[in-house]
Amino acid sequence: MSRVDVRKTHKLFIGGAFPRSESGRTYEVTDSKEQFLANMALASRKDARDAVLAARSAVAKWSAATAYNRGQVLYRIAEVMEGRREQFISEVSDSEGVSSRKAGAHVDAAIDRWVWYAGWADKYAQVIGNTNPVAGPFFNFSVPEPTGVVAAVAPQDASISGLVSVVAPIIVTGNAVIVMPSSSRPIPAITLAECLATSDVPAGVVNILTGAPAEVMPWLAEHADVNALDLTGIVDEGVATDLERSAAGTVKRVRGAAPHADWQATPSLSRMRAFVEVKTVWHPMGV
Repeated sequence: MSRVDVRKTHKLFIGGAFPRSESGRTYEVTDSKEQFLANMALASRKDARDAVLAARSAVAKWSAATAYNRGQVLYRIAEVMEGRREQFISEVSDSEGVSSRKAGAHVDAAIDRWVWYAGWADKYAQVIGNTNPVAGPFFNFSVPEPTGVVAAVAPQDASISGLVSVVAPIIVTGNAVIVMPSSSRPIPAITLAECLATSDVPAGVVNILTGAPAEVMPWLAEHADVNALDLTGIVDEGVATDLERSAAGTVKRVRGAAPHADWQATPSLSRMRAFVEVKTVWHPMGV
Protein backbone atom coordinates (compact mmCIF):
# COMPACT_ATOMS: atom_id res chain seq x y z
CA MET A 1 0.00 0.00 0.00
CA SER A 2 1.48 3.34 -1.05
CA ARG A 3 1.61 6.18 1.45
CA VAL A 4 0.53 9.76 0.98
CA ASP A 5 3.25 12.34 1.59
CA VAL A 6 2.66 14.29 4.79
CA ARG A 7 3.14 17.91 3.78
CA LYS A 8 4.29 19.90 6.77
CA THR A 9 3.34 23.37 7.93
CA HIS A 10 5.75 24.34 10.69
CA LYS A 11 4.64 26.79 13.35
CA LEU A 12 6.33 29.42 15.48
CA PHE A 13 7.79 28.73 18.93
CA ILE A 14 6.55 31.25 21.50
CA GLY A 15 6.33 30.80 25.26
CA GLY A 16 7.05 27.08 25.04
CA ALA A 17 4.13 26.49 22.64
CA PHE A 18 3.86 26.11 18.87
CA PRO A 19 1.23 28.62 17.69
CA ARG A 20 0.37 29.49 14.12
CA SER A 21 1.12 33.03 13.06
CA GLU A 22 -1.58 35.42 14.25
CA SER A 23 -1.85 36.65 10.66
CA GLY A 24 -2.46 33.15 9.31
CA ARG A 25 0.27 33.72 6.72
CA THR A 26 2.71 31.07 5.56
CA TYR A 27 5.45 30.80 2.96
CA GLU A 28 7.01 27.91 1.10
CA VAL A 29 10.51 26.65 1.81
CA THR A 30 12.36 24.79 -0.93
CA ASP A 31 15.61 22.85 -1.08
CA SER A 32 18.69 23.80 -3.09
CA LYS A 33 17.01 22.33 -6.20
CA GLU A 34 13.83 24.38 -5.70
CA GLN A 35 11.87 21.32 -4.60
CA PHE A 36 9.19 21.90 -1.96
CA LEU A 37 10.19 21.03 1.61
CA ALA A 38 7.56 22.57 3.90
CA ASN A 39 5.36 25.53 4.63
CA MET A 40 6.56 27.90 7.35
CA ALA A 41 4.63 30.36 9.49
CA LEU A 42 5.31 33.96 8.46
CA ALA A 43 5.63 35.91 11.71
CA SER A 44 3.84 39.23 12.12
CA ARG A 45 4.08 42.25 14.41
CA LYS A 46 1.56 40.66 16.78
CA ASP A 47 3.64 37.48 16.95
CA ALA A 48 6.68 39.58 17.83
CA ARG A 49 4.74 41.29 20.61
CA ASP A 50 3.60 37.92 21.98
CA ALA A 51 7.21 36.72 21.94
CA VAL A 52 8.35 39.79 23.89
CA LEU A 53 5.67 39.16 26.52
CA ALA A 54 6.75 35.53 26.81
CA ALA A 55 10.43 36.43 27.06
CA ARG A 56 9.83 39.16 29.63
CA SER A 57 7.77 36.84 31.83
CA ALA A 58 10.50 34.17 31.68
CA VAL A 59 13.65 36.22 32.17
CA ALA A 60 13.27 36.89 35.91
CA LYS A 61 13.03 33.21 36.85
CA TRP A 62 15.69 32.14 34.35
CA SER A 63 18.19 34.77 35.50
CA ALA A 64 17.51 33.84 39.14
CA ALA A 65 18.35 30.18 38.49
CA THR A 66 21.81 29.13 39.60
CA ALA A 67 24.50 29.22 36.95
CA TYR A 68 25.09 25.52 37.56
CA ASN A 69 21.43 24.79 36.83
CA ARG A 70 21.53 26.79 33.59
CA GLY A 71 24.58 24.78 32.57
CA GLN A 72 22.68 21.55 33.21
CA VAL A 73 19.81 22.75 31.02
CA LEU A 74 22.14 23.65 28.15
CA TYR A 75 23.83 20.27 28.42
CA ARG A 76 20.43 18.60 28.26
CA ILE A 77 19.75 20.42 24.98
CA ALA A 78 22.95 18.89 23.60
CA GLU A 79 21.80 15.44 24.72
CA VAL A 80 18.43 15.77 22.99
CA MET A 81 20.02 17.13 19.80
CA GLU A 82 22.47 14.22 19.80
CA GLY A 83 19.52 11.83 19.88
CA ARG A 84 18.04 13.51 16.79
CA ARG A 85 21.36 13.97 15.02
CA GLU A 86 20.37 12.07 11.89
CA GLN A 87 17.22 14.16 11.47
CA PHE A 88 19.23 17.37 11.79
CA ILE A 89 21.77 16.12 9.25
CA SER A 90 19.01 15.30 6.77
CA GLU A 91 17.36 18.70 7.21
CA VAL A 92 20.61 20.66 6.95
CA SER A 93 21.66 18.67 3.89
CA ASP A 94 18.32 19.31 2.16
CA SER A 95 18.14 22.97 3.16
CA GLU A 96 21.70 23.97 2.36
CA GLY A 97 22.39 21.64 -0.54
CA VAL A 98 25.49 20.13 1.06
CA SER A 99 26.66 16.56 1.48
CA SER A 100 25.64 14.53 4.51
CA ARG A 101 29.24 14.66 5.69
CA LYS A 102 29.36 18.45 5.61
CA ALA A 103 25.90 18.69 7.15
CA GLY A 104 27.08 16.37 9.91
CA ALA A 105 29.98 18.70 10.64
CA HIS A 106 27.55 21.60 11.04
CA VAL A 107 25.29 19.59 13.34
CA ASP A 108 28.20 18.36 15.43
CA ALA A 109 29.48 21.93 15.75
CA ALA A 110 26.04 23.01 17.00
CA ILE A 111 25.88 20.22 19.58
CA ASP A 112 29.42 20.96 20.73
CA ARG A 113 28.49 24.64 21.12
CA TRP A 114 25.83 23.75 23.68
CA VAL A 115 28.33 21.66 25.63
CA TRP A 116 30.98 24.40 25.47
CA TYR A 117 28.67 27.11 26.78
CA ALA A 118 27.20 24.75 29.38
CA GLY A 119 30.70 24.35 30.78
CA TRP A 120 31.14 28.11 31.03
CA ALA A 121 27.79 28.74 32.75
CA ASP A 122 29.21 28.79 36.28
CA LYS A 123 32.69 30.04 35.36
CA TYR A 124 32.34 33.11 33.15
CA ALA A 125 31.53 35.39 36.10
CA GLN A 126 34.97 34.71 37.56
CA VAL A 127 36.57 35.74 34.27
CA ILE A 128 34.41 38.73 33.35
CA GLY A 129 33.92 39.91 36.95
CA ASN A 130 36.61 40.95 39.38
CA THR A 131 37.56 41.96 42.90
CA ASN A 132 38.93 45.45 42.42
CA PRO A 133 41.80 46.97 44.42
CA VAL A 134 40.69 50.38 45.70
CA ALA A 135 42.21 53.08 47.88
CA GLY A 136 40.20 53.15 51.07
CA PRO A 137 38.49 50.85 53.58
CA PHE A 138 36.17 49.21 51.07
CA PHE A 139 35.54 45.90 49.36
CA ASN A 140 34.90 46.50 45.66
CA PHE A 141 33.35 43.81 43.45
CA SER A 142 32.38 43.81 39.77
CA VAL A 143 29.77 41.18 38.90
CA PRO A 144 28.21 40.48 35.45
CA GLU A 145 24.42 40.42 35.27
CA PRO A 146 22.16 39.50 32.32
CA THR A 147 20.89 42.34 30.16
CA GLY A 148 17.34 40.96 29.92
CA VAL A 149 15.40 40.32 26.71
CA VAL A 150 17.47 40.07 23.53
CA ALA A 151 16.10 40.09 19.97
CA ALA A 152 18.45 38.34 17.56
CA VAL A 153 18.79 37.47 13.89
CA ALA A 154 20.64 34.22 13.20
CA PRO A 155 22.96 33.76 10.19
CA GLN A 156 21.17 33.11 6.92
CA ASP A 157 23.68 30.63 5.50
CA ALA A 158 24.27 28.39 8.54
CA SER A 159 20.88 27.03 9.48
CA ILE A 160 21.84 25.21 12.69
CA SER A 161 25.46 25.93 13.65
CA GLY A 162 24.95 29.67 13.21
CA LEU A 163 21.63 29.62 15.05
CA VAL A 164 23.05 27.82 18.08
CA SER A 165 26.13 30.07 18.05
CA VAL A 166 23.82 33.06 18.47
CA VAL A 167 21.29 31.61 20.94
CA ALA A 168 23.49 29.65 23.37
CA PRO A 169 25.69 32.54 24.61
CA ILE A 170 22.65 34.76 25.07
CA ILE A 171 20.69 32.40 27.29
CA VAL A 172 23.56 30.85 29.26
CA THR A 173 24.11 34.12 31.14
CA GLY A 174 20.44 34.38 32.14
CA ASN A 175 18.91 36.34 29.26
CA ALA A 176 15.80 35.41 27.28
CA VAL A 177 15.92 35.56 23.49
CA ILE A 178 13.60 36.14 20.56
CA VAL A 179 15.45 34.83 17.52
CA MET A 180 14.69 34.87 13.82
CA PRO A 181 16.44 31.95 12.10
CA SER A 182 17.48 31.78 8.46
CA SER A 183 14.40 32.77 6.46
CA SER A 184 15.26 30.47 3.55
CA ARG A 185 16.51 27.56 5.70
CA PRO A 186 14.33 27.60 8.82
CA ILE A 187 13.42 23.92 9.19
CA PRO A 188 16.36 22.93 11.46
CA ALA A 189 15.39 25.84 13.74
CA ILE A 190 11.93 24.39 14.31
CA THR A 191 13.41 20.97 15.00
CA LEU A 192 15.66 22.70 17.53
CA ALA A 193 12.53 24.23 19.07
CA GLU A 194 11.14 20.72 19.54
CA CYS A 195 14.37 19.82 21.35
CA LEU A 196 14.12 22.91 23.55
CA ALA A 197 10.53 22.04 24.48
CA THR A 198 11.73 18.73 25.95
CA SER A 199 15.00 19.92 27.49
CA ASP A 200 13.91 21.63 30.72
CA VAL A 201 14.24 25.08 29.12
CA PRO A 202 11.58 27.24 30.84
CA ALA A 203 8.82 28.47 28.55
CA GLY A 204 9.66 31.85 27.06
CA VAL A 205 13.44 31.69 27.48
CA VAL A 206 13.82 30.94 23.76
CA ASN A 207 11.25 32.13 21.23
CA ILE A 208 11.66 31.42 17.51
CA LEU A 209 9.95 33.54 14.85
CA THR A 210 10.24 32.40 11.26
CA GLY A 211 9.80 34.87 8.43
CA ALA A 212 11.39 38.06 7.15
CA PRO A 213 13.74 39.90 9.55
CA ALA A 214 13.29 43.12 7.57
CA GLU A 215 9.57 43.00 8.40
CA VAL A 216 9.63 41.91 12.05
CA MET A 217 12.88 43.26 13.49
CA PRO A 218 11.95 46.98 13.21
CA TRP A 219 9.12 46.38 15.70
CA LEU A 220 11.47 44.59 18.07
CA ALA A 221 14.12 47.30 17.69
CA GLU A 222 11.62 49.92 18.81
CA HIS A 223 9.96 47.84 21.54
CA ALA A 224 10.71 49.34 24.96
CA ASP A 225 10.62 45.92 26.65
CA VAL A 226 13.49 44.59 24.52
CA ASN A 227 16.86 45.36 26.10
CA ALA A 228 19.30 44.42 23.35
CA LEU A 229 19.67 43.45 19.69
CA ASP A 230 21.96 40.93 18.06
CA LEU A 231 22.07 41.72 14.34
CA THR A 232 24.53 38.95 13.45
CA GLY A 233 22.45 37.54 10.58
CA ILE A 234 21.45 40.83 8.90
CA VAL A 235 22.95 40.83 5.41
CA ASP A 236 21.64 44.21 4.21
CA GLU A 237 23.77 47.06 5.58
CA GLY A 238 20.90 49.51 5.15
CA VAL A 239 18.57 47.37 7.24
CA ALA A 240 21.25 46.99 9.92
CA THR A 241 21.76 50.76 10.06
CA ASP A 242 18.02 51.39 10.35
CA LEU A 243 17.71 48.86 13.17
CA GLU A 244 20.63 50.40 15.06
CA ARG A 245 19.03 53.81 14.71
CA SER A 246 15.68 52.49 15.97
CA ALA A 247 17.37 50.77 18.91
CA ALA A 248 18.95 54.05 19.97
CA GLY A 249 15.51 55.40 20.83
CA THR A 250 15.31 53.08 23.83
CA VAL A 251 19.07 52.90 24.46
CA LYS A 252 19.46 49.22 23.62
CA ARG A 253 22.71 47.32 23.52
CA VAL A 254 23.45 46.32 19.92
CA ARG A 255 25.80 43.69 18.55
CA GLY A 256 26.47 44.45 14.90
CA ALA A 257 25.99 42.33 11.81
CA ALA A 258 28.46 39.51 11.09
CA PRO A 259 26.64 37.29 8.60
CA HIS A 260 29.67 35.48 7.19
CA ALA A 261 31.56 34.37 10.30
CA ASP A 262 32.97 30.86 10.61
CA TRP A 263 30.40 29.07 12.75
CA GLN A 264 32.54 25.97 13.16
CA ALA A 265 35.49 27.86 14.63
CA THR A 266 36.30 27.65 18.33
CA PRO A 267 33.88 29.94 20.21
CA SER A 268 34.97 32.66 22.61
CA LEU A 269 33.52 34.56 25.55
CA SER A 270 32.88 37.66 23.43
CA ARG A 271 29.30 36.65 22.67
CA MET A 272 28.58 36.04 26.34
CA ARG A 273 30.16 39.36 27.29
CA ALA A 274 28.05 41.25 24.73
CA PHE A 275 24.81 40.77 26.65
CA VAL A 276 25.80 41.12 30.28
CA GLU A 277 26.10 44.32 32.28
CA VAL A 278 28.81 44.61 34.90
CA LYS A 279 27.54 45.83 38.26
CA THR A 280 30.17 47.21 40.64
CA VAL A 281 29.44 47.19 44.37
CA TRP A 282 31.29 49.13 47.07
CA HIS A 283 31.02 47.74 50.60
CA PRO A 284 32.64 49.27 53.68
CA MET A 285 35.06 47.01 55.51
CA GLY A 286 34.05 45.96 59.00
CA VAL A 287 30.32 46.47 58.43
